[in-house]
Amino acid sequence: MLEELIQQDKEIFLFLNSLGTTTWDGFWLFITNKFSSIPLYALLLFFTFKQYGVKKTIIMLIFVALLITATDQLANFFKYGVQRLRPCHDTDINMVVRLVKKSCGGKFGYFSAHASNAMALALFFSVLLGSKIKYITSFLLIWAVLVAYSRIYIGVHFPLDVLTGIVIGTIFGWLFAKLSIFAFQKFGT
Repeated sequence: MLEELIQQDKEIFLFLNSLGTTTWDGFWLFITNKFSSIPLYALLLFFTFKQYGVKKTIIMLIFVALLITATDQLANFFKYGVQRLRPCHDTDINMVVRLVKKSCGGKFGYFSAHASNAMALALFFSVLLGSKIKYITSFLLIWAVLVAYSRIYIGVHFPLDVLTGIVIGTIFGWLFAKLSIFAFQKFGT
């Protein structure tokens, strides 16, 4: 059963990865680059400050740091615990993987920290700002899905790596948002 699932995951990966073209490579490399999201994070920081003030923004920043640390370290724990090879290191398919960037990254890829972190931040800020700023939830979720898909496009993660990252990010983003709201009520006045 597990072997069959892994084989299907490889087939879906090869199909999606092969859809890429040099015309779109720059776009997906931009989306997958963590530094390209800095303007978005700055905007979210600004919106949080406008909605909640200095003290709650500081609390929010602490929870964002804890959130990213938690999702990132959990991804590392799984990568080295599960030890599923990235597509570009998998000898069954690495000769046909369309690797868009110069390096593949670490040897193991289950699960995608990029997908997890992007979805965690999207959910976190959707919970905090979604009722206050029109369309922000839709925008953030689309952004997170684009970041997640970019990992398949550039050839460094299988779909199950990405889907697991999305699920973990969703859970952690919601949980940390609720914890920060609790902290706002307790310490933010």
